[in-house]
Amino acid sequence: MDVQIASLCDSAADYGGKLCLIGAFDTILVRQFPAQHPFCSVALRIIFRDTDEGKHTLRVNLIDDDGQSLLPKIETPLEIRLPDNQFFATVNLVFNMQGMSFKKPGQYSIDITIDGAMIARIPLQVLPMPGEQAA
Repeated sequence: MDVQIASLCDSAADYGGKLCLIGAFDTILVRQFPAQHPFCSVALRIIFRDTDEGKHTLRVNLIDDDGQSLLPKIETPLEIRLPDNQFFATVNLVFNMQGMSFKKPGQYSIDITIDGAMIARIPLQVLPMPGEQAA
């Protein structure tokens, strides 16, 4: 399998096999801590080949700089089957996240695994706005 796109963005959607993203980002600036980011999406576009056929479990996890998980378990089953006349299959996935909480400034990541193996890590930094105190 090949990850073509792994992005954190303001919003994303799959329109008939086309992955549409709006506002990709990797930094959140906040006025104070703890902070909450109201809404965002994780957008994935993954290419599967015949060697990837079968049942899989995809998991999305927000990790802080101490390696601690900050979200409830987000996972989805995938069953990959290629039609006889195709060399690969593309899967678009969008995970909408509301109210992500951050207790402190720091480096975070959104880790994407399939069957426990890391396939992508999306970096995220949460910082105080310039001139603001990191309370």
